[in-house]
Amino acid sequence: MYTLFFQNLNSKVQLTEEEEEQIKTYLTLKKLRKKQYLLQEGDVCKMIAFVEKGALRAYSVDENSNEHIIQFGLEGWTISDLYSFLTGEPATYNIDALEDSELVIISKSAHEELLQTMPKYETFTRLNITGAYLAMQRRLTSTISASVEERYQDFITLYPHIAQRVPQHMIASYMGLTPETLSRIRKRISSR
Repeated sequence: MYTLFFQNLNSKVQLTEEEEEQIKTYLTLKKLRKKQYLLQEGDVCKMIAFVEKGALRAYSVDENSNEHIIQFGLEGWTISDLYSFLTGEPATYNIDALEDSELVIISKSAHEELLQTMPKYETFTRLNITGAYLAMQRRLTSTISASVEERYQDFITLYPHIAQRVPQHMIASYMGLTPETLSRIRKRISSR
């Protein structure tokens, strides 16, 4: 069950078998059914989840009950409310399963202990946070400077696997669009 997790970790930092076994003692496995919550807004996020199998989303709900998807998490990705995880403040996001999912969970206390005792884990964490920051910066730049058509084309190019597995209304939410607007954009692009 830890196969993809350790493939991902070893792609960034090479671990010995002994180090893998040590890290395993800090991990737990969790299965979620489709639509089951991993985290609900208002709860403190006490874990980071690595997706071994399935798909999740992190989203907020506004005062009009509209969902705003912040992140998708598919196989090989991590998902969490990082702000809540790092500060101990209540989560602003819900995280739920879009499909039946299998997760590798690392708790806050396990994460902190590994950061202190295993330099390779600290490097792995730094590389993941750096990658997440770069992706967020790229998304923000695209949102403020690219046309909606360009943003959709970029999304499809960067994340073709998401576009194939996630309903269009969720992609619209992720892009900050209504489903109708996304439908018009897709129609314009396909008619070219």
